[in-house]
Amino acid sequence: MKAGFISLGCSKNLVDTEVMLGILKEHGIEITNKPAEADILIVNTCAFIQSAKEESITTILNMAEYKESGRCRSLIVAGCLGQRYKQELLDEIPEADAIIGTGAWGRIMEAVEATLKGQRLVIAGKDEALYDENTPRIRTTPGYTAYVKIAEGCNNRCAFCAIPYIRGDYRSRTIEDIKDEVTNLAENGVKEIVLIAQDSTEYGRDLYAGKPMLAKLLQELCQVEKIRWIRTLYSYPKYFTDELIDTIAREPKLCKYVDLPLQHAHDGVLRSMRRPDTQEQMRELIQKLRTRIPGVTIRSTFLVGFPGETDAQYQTLRNFLEEMRLDKVGVFTYSREEGTPAYDMPNQVPEDVMQERYHDLMSLQCKISEQINQSLEGKELDVLVEGRDEEQPNIAVGRSYRESPDVDGQVYIENDTTSQPGDIVRIRVLQGFTYDVVGEPVDGGNEQEKDASAAKKEE
Repeated sequence: MKAGFISLGCSKNLVDTEVMLGILKEHGIEITNKPAEADILIVNTCAFIQSAKEESITTILNMAEYKESGRCRSLIVAGCLGQRYKQELLDEIPEADAIIGTGAWGRIMEAVEATLKGQRLVIAGKDEALYDENTPRIRTTPGYTAYVKIAEGCNNRCAFCAIPYIRGDYRSRTIEDIKDEVTNLAENGVKEIVLIAQDSTEYGRDLYAGKPMLAKLLQELCQVEKIRWIRTLYSYPKYFTDELIDTIAREPKLCKYVDLPLQHAHDGVLRSMRRPDTQEQMRELIQKLRTRIPGVTIRSTFLVGFPGETDAQYQTLRNFLEEMRLDKVGVFTYSREEGTPAYDMPNQVPEDVMQERYHDLMSLQCKISEQINQSLEGKELDVLVEGRDEEQPNIAVGRSYRESPDVDGQVYIENDTTSQPGDIVRIRVLQGFTYDVVGEPVDGGNEQEKDASAAKKEE
């Protein structure tokens, strides 16, 4: 019996996929990446915004074709789309045999067994399951990098966002459990840990008497010997404490990379979005980060076209970005999501206006990013090698602490013929471009070679 998976959406969803893969394998089901060979096809869907929902539906229908052209006997729709639309999906997509929600990953075998007997079912609803260090898991990321989900759900109720209604209230894993998982990953060759949650800075408040504990968690994880880099994603400003800033500044294993979703810079729009921050507070936090964490890279995301956003309010956002010169920025157009407070707000912004603002903001940020990357020329960086340029094998490709997996640019290392994926190479930056930088190895910059040389001398 073979199963094939398609995982859509964010890295949090990817962890859910990896856990379901592990459960299936424990039950003797072989995993295949060839849909035509799969008896069971599972699509782990995203439903964050309209484009993600459309991609999910298209993927489901594409996989349904393997019921005719392949071996597929069971098509299971998992994840956010299943959680959000449950029975509607089962009714409207007859090819789908089961719908399972975001918290139902632990019941994947129940869905498999039922559908193979010809049943159609929905397993969704309020489910506060959390995976832990002992949960089976097959990682799909490269061997040197792993995502670790430190919490599930979200307590924020931003007016535009459906995530809390899909994934429920915020639930943290314990520090001890997360550390055990990271220790095990390190023993299996992982060098870079990427901690993820919908709101990482709120980590621990539900478990530890209302106190945010991300700083404490990071301090514990830095004690895991074989881990080299620890990166944290989606750190909302509200609980970005001085203790957390000092921890990032002090601990060499912590990437000086702060993912800070700000969403807007006009106080009126932020209030309408139900965001707790003001522009002044954002400025103070960014200045504090830059002052106390030398070399810090700050990434953020912004939303244009929120209902009621005027030209003047958009201009305030544009001026903010132009002045603050953040290292990396993602821009999204507002997606009108049913069930969210913003859905029924008046003065919905026309699509063409949203697109104009999107392209204008991205054009501005491209210039800023290029200038920042050019300012790196002549400086040295450690780069985690991920592979080689397909057309020029003497060029290695990787990421420094400044680049997060999948969302940021890359570092191209010229005149590198020896490094392998997972090696950490010291480079000197030669050129900076809009998203990527080009460098060359500093003499003796490959840590793997240095370690091998040191071992040979000892012999």
